[in-house]
Amino acid sequence: MLNRPLPTLDAWTAHLRGQAIPVLERTAQEIALLAEAEARHGSVDAHQLGETIRHDPLMQLRVLAHAATQSQRRGGDRQVPETVIAALVMLGVGPFFRDCENLVTVESHLAAQPQALDGLQRVIRRAHRAATFALGFAVHRMDEDAVQAHLAASLHDFAEMLLWCHAPALALEIAQRQSQDATLRSATAQQAVLGVELHALEQSLMQAWSLPELLRQLTDDRHAEHPRVRSVALAVRLARHTEPERGGWSNAAVPDDLADIGELLSLSPDATLALVKSLDE
Repeated sequence: MLNRPLPTLDAWTAHLRGQAIPVLERTAQEIALLAEAEARHGSVDAHQLGETIRHDPLMQLRVLAHAATQSQRRGGDRQVPETVIAALVMLGVGPFFRDCENLVTVESHLAAQPQALDGLQRVIRRAHRAATFALGFAVHRMDEDAVQAHLAASLHDFAEMLLWCHAPALALEIAQRQSQDATLRSATAQQAVLGVELHALEQSLMQAWSLPELLRQLTDDRHAEHPRVRSVALAVRLARHTEPERGGWSNAAVPDDLADIGELLSLSPDATLALVKSLDE
């Protein structure tokens, strides 16, 4: 567990890249049951595995990073898989289960850090809602990359998740600074505590793991002029602003979020509100 910031973005990237990616205990248990079913009947396929890990952004990240590494090792013109299902197909069911024999769970990893576990679970809940919003926006826009939009929103804040896992004291300090000053921007707090912004760290890790280019683009808010990127960014923004800890739907930033979403989707204010509320049910 890191208790002090590392000196550079490269140092942060190298450190987190070298750590195991823990997964939710529920995920580990469900994978173990599927492994037993596969050993007995050989009845498990990539789509079934994909549905099992769909609720766990850290497991999705683990699969994509592992598949990208394997793709590079095999060389040739093999394309890095752009979705979790494609990554599972490339890896194969048997090799996937073998790679999951000794999964580290976040619950055991953070057993002595209950505040960090709470912080991580909050980010994961936010990721679930953001992914749901992003998928709904993509479907409304008839975007052919709706699956990737869902994945991008789910993984948009994975660097924050890894920070709670591997540097919980620093993640907690950022959270405390923001709770004490409602006007403090996330990027400012991160730079002050970590010496880097989590967005930059996330993009650096994605490049280091050779994650799909489309995923990197969709999670890069700097290119929000593109409708697909903007759709993901607005989904993440709305999920963050409507967290219960931030006041929920009464948050003062929500009207601006809804206005921007309505503009993106060409919807009236009432239709926009009805859409996002239906997605959040």
